[in-house]
Amino acid sequence: MIRLTNIQLPLDHDDQAIANAVVARLSIKADDLVSYHVHRRGYDARKKANIVLIYTLDVEAKNNEELLEKFSDDQLVKATPDMSYQFVAQAPVNLHERPVVIGFGPCGLLAGLVLAQMGYKPIVLDRGKEVRERTKDTFGFWRKKILNTESNVQFGEGGAGTFSDGKLYSQVKDPHHYGRKVLTEFVAAGAPDEIMFVSKPHIGTFRLVSMVEKMRAKIIELGGEIRFSARVDEVQIEAGQITGVALADGEIIKSKHIALAIGHSARDTFQMLHDKNVYIEAKPFSVGFRIEHQQSLIDEARFGANAGNEILGAADYKLVHHCKGGRSVYSFCMCPGGTVVAATSEENCVVTNGMSQYSRAERNANSAIVVGIDPTDYPGGPLAGIDFQRELESNAYLLGGKNYDAPAQKVGDFLKGVSSETIGSVEPSFKPGIKLTDLSKALPDFCIEAIREAIPAFNRKIKGFALEDALLTGVETRTSAPICIKRGKDFQSINTQGLFPAGEGAGYAGGIMSAAIDGIKVAEAMALSINNSNS
Repeated sequence: MIRLTNIQLPLDHDDQAIANAVVARLSIKADDLVSYHVHRRGYDARKKANIVLIYTLDVEAKNNEELLEKFSDDQLVKATPDMSYQFVAQAPVNLHERPVVIGFGPCGLLAGLVLAQMGYKPIVLDRGKEVRERTKDTFGFWRKKILNTESNVQFGEGGAGTFSDGKLYSQVKDPHHYGRKVLTEFVAAGAPDEIMFVSKPHIGTFRLVSMVEKMRAKIIELGGEIRFSARVDEVQIEAGQITGVALADGEIIKSKHIALAIGHSARDTFQMLHDKNVYIEAKPFSVGFRIEHQQSLIDEARFGANAGNEILGAADYKLVHHCKGGRSVYSFCMCPGGTVVAATSEENCVVTNGMSQYSRAERNANSAIVVGIDPTDYPGGPLAGIDFQRELESNAYLLGGKNYDAPAQKVGDFLKGVSSETIGSVEPSFKPGIKLTDLSKALPDFCIEAIREAIPAFNRKIKGFALEDALLTGVETRTSAPICIKRGKDFQSINTQGLFPAGEGAGYAGGIMSAAIDGIKVAEAMALSINNSNS
């Protein structure tokens, strides 16, 4: 087929417009167009009065080869690449030892699934509960302030991405089309077909729950084994080679091929790995607050008179400001029509995150506004970033009233440097609740200074962003893992053979899609290593 890119059409175009655009682009007769398929649909809203849809199309014409030759110098007309997924290996008949995957978030889920599809019958271990029980525990914390430290927003089937906006796009380079494999599996598990072509696909929490269950069932059907409430308390290493894991209940599982997909909040596991001399480095991450506006304000600022258009949906944004002092402040994990949620996994700590359902129909938009920091801001050993995060989270717990309410402040008051006394037009969505205070006490001075500089700058890009009544809630600390478990080109730990660090927790992903893609890559590396050692 022929792939056409940058086909621009009006927002309100009719059904025939796409075919007409293809005919015009290729300078062919209407009868020469056999079929077309929408590979991607995005939009350009830089001119609110003239928002256009931008298509990438895969086209079948009567004379494909001639057309490709004719347009050989046109970068917008190319042969459609083969995006089908090809397995790199199949499990040997005499497989000596099953691979183990630790963690069942997006990375562990895809690693386990691909290993199972290749016949390796993986054993998947997750410290949390299966997704529906986990959901009960998480909602229980939000409603009743009863925290289960092993079953919450961070831990359990589906990982932290289950309680999020369910964004399925990333900026990682993907020349092998692993992302297509991820989306295909998600659709097979019940995701809407549109995620295959919209430029910013998302699913939402409730749909993710049932999808994760179906993917789990598929792994089991293929001979895999999934264990919940199975926390790994020790990795066993002999002469630089991993040999197995010890679970919290004392069980030993032997394997020389273990994927470590533990997510960014498994702090006790990071400590255990460090104690076992697995090589770990500190790395940059970001901290800040969640900001809430009425979604209607963001829609109007981004789309103008087109706000509410069904194709555009609830408006999002992506903002970056480079401060005078050299730091960067940026929006992160923007959730249109969503809520700010409690995301702690440790007692006496307050952590924020954002979540949306598929409909994105809640009254507020929210996003993290975070400041980039690096190991020079938290000097110490490889795990010093964890101590830095924990200190901020503990302080937020105190500022919130020591009952899991979160400290909050109106944007106008934050910029003026005065405590908030009353809520304005933007009602807080955070559960369990908030306590109005002075958020300048919640982060280091350099972070407060940077955010105070950034918000007015963001207001110049999105009118109303610095609205007096917009609400800040703290603190956002789990943007990514503060560590990197270094691995080589073979995806194995640089000093522990057979250990495959993967996903966000190891420092190699940032979001559902990039974590899932990394899970596929690690599964492939494990399969090739197993076959090599089995031969």
